[in-house]
Amino acid sequence: MQKSPSRLKFQNFKNTALKKQGGAKRGLRGIFGGGNQAQQPNSKNRLFLVWGVLIAAGLGLAANLYQLQIVQGAKLKKQARNQQMVNLRPYMPRRSVVDRNKDVLAIDRRVYSLYAYPKQFKKPAEEIATKLANVLNIDSGELLSNLNAGKSSVTITNAMPEQVYNQVVALQLDGLELREKYSRFYPQEDLVADVVGYVNLDRRGQAGVELSQEKFLERTVQTVRLSRAGNGALMPDFAPEGFLHFDDLRLQLTIDSRLQRSARSALKKQLDRYSAKRGAVIVMDAWDGSLLAMVTQPTYNPNQYSKADISLFKNWTVADLYEPGSTFKPLNVAIALENGVIKPSDTFMDRGAIQVLDKVINNFDKKGNGRINIAQILQRSSNIGMVQIIQKLRPSTYYGWLERMGLGQSAGSDLPSETASQLKNQDEFVATPIEPATTAFGQGFSLTPLQLVQMMGALANGGKLVTPHVVRGLMDTNGQMHEAPTLSAPRQIFTPATTQKIVEMMETVVSSGSGKEAKISGYRIAGKTGTAQKASPDGGGYIKGARVTSFVGILPVESPRYVVLAVVDEPKGENAYGGTVAAPIAKSVMEALITTEQIPPSWSREQQR
Repeated sequence: MQKSPSRLKFQNFKNTALKKQGGAKRGLRGIFGGGNQAQQPNSKNRLFLVWGVLIAAGLGLAANLYQLQIVQGAKLKKQARNQQMVNLRPYMPRRSVVDRNKDVLAIDRRVYSLYAYPKQFKKPAEEIATKLANVLNIDSGELLSNLNAGKSSVTITNAMPEQVYNQVVALQLDGLELREKYSRFYPQEDLVADVVGYVNLDRRGQAGVELSQEKFLERTVQTVRLSRAGNGALMPDFAPEGFLHFDDLRLQLTIDSRLQRSARSALKKQLDRYSAKRGAVIVMDAWDGSLLAMVTQPTYNPNQYSKADISLFKNWTVADLYEPGSTFKPLNVAIALENGVIKPSDTFMDRGAIQVLDKVINNFDKKGNGRINIAQILQRSSNIGMVQIIQKLRPSTYYGWLERMGLGQSAGSDLPSETASQLKNQDEFVATPIEPATTAFGQGFSLTPLQLVQMMGALANGGKLVTPHVVRGLMDTNGQMHEAPTLSAPRQIFTPATTQKIVEMMETVVSSGSGKEAKISGYRIAGKTGTAQKASPDGGGYIKGARVTSFVGILPVESPRYVVLAVVDEPKGENAYGGTVAAPIAKSVMEALITTEQIPPSWSREQQR
């Protein structure tokens, strides 16, 4: 039977659908491993590719890990440690300075800087200015003006003491900030400024022992490495034990503040009386060269050094040269005695003037003294007698002795800015007779006051040239000395017999000569006055009418030990001489010295016999 067209179309659609269904099944079998065997090599290739990628990545990571851990390990570890650690150099206070009696001369103290932030004030600026001015002892009007100047920050003070800090905190004012720091403080103010000196804002010594002894005053501080947490905070658990502890050593000086104060008072009195330019007092223990007092006027307050004249920072007793005049005469007599050209009993004719080639030399008063012995030459400060004594020496021999005493060199002290003395060159000195003649009475050469004290010390200690110094060493709070500076060994220049004769001659200067103003009842004092012309700073001749007056004393005569020098520069008045201006200063200082050192009264000549 013949099929209808509609059934034929349906059969064709069914066959087509079955064919498509069969193709889909074959496709699924191919995907899930079934089906055609020709597709299996492609699957294996893909698997090998994946494993290859994984293995290559692992090898790459291993190589990179080797590079980081082995090749660059040390470098990266160092970088990490630098990020985790911080170098800390803790602040160490400067060591204190004390005198021979352990009185504090310089110390580091805690102070505070006070800042104001006007925008943060919760009270009126007028009220805050008034309260702060009362506590700080400053002008409230000026402070208020600064607070109202429109600045975001105002510095009120940079050195507030701790007791004032507590008062400011008690005010409980908003808008203030206090920052702690350390500042150098000098309790004695200007008393020992020329010896101690001062430090600047960078805490570096600028004068005195603050400058010359920084190796003793600066504590040794090692940089410490501390661990740091992730937020940057220091981890104190990793700090080395005791790294913030420091020693209790102090720098002790030979200066006696009590004697220093007495010397300053006596010096000021005479400077005012004679309207002098400046003056100085030095006291030395000739047995070891320790300086018990060193005073200059005018001076400065090291707590306020920025307000002082810069010229005052230089201690002129060690830095400035002058011609000593007649105070040098005892040393010249000692040279002549040592060389055997004179005897203590020798006499000389003093007619008031003597001619040396084309030059005429006079006594200071242009008067003669007749025939006088050596002690009288010193008593009356005879220039003519001294010239005749030195003329007995060969110039070359005399020059050699001047060098032996240290002329042309410095005293070698432990103070900064010391200047070497000046002496003409040997050829000129030997070839020109006027040079030995003027040197005989202390002119034509120059030295510092400290060097004159050093040389006079040789007359007081049996002939030894010692090193003047102000530093004893580093001492702890129990009084034990830990470190002391090394001084040059004393150098013998005169015999004890010669020096004792000179000291006894100098005693007559005080007992019956030009140094009577230095006489102290019950004590045997040796001394020598000096009134010298003042050399022109331009290097030629002398300043008309200007003089330098001085007095040097040695005590006690029966057992010489202490040297006292008083120098007054350019005193005014007709009666301004070493015996009238400087000798009274030395007397006051020696009276204080007798008390502080408990020097017993001298035996009289009759008691000694």
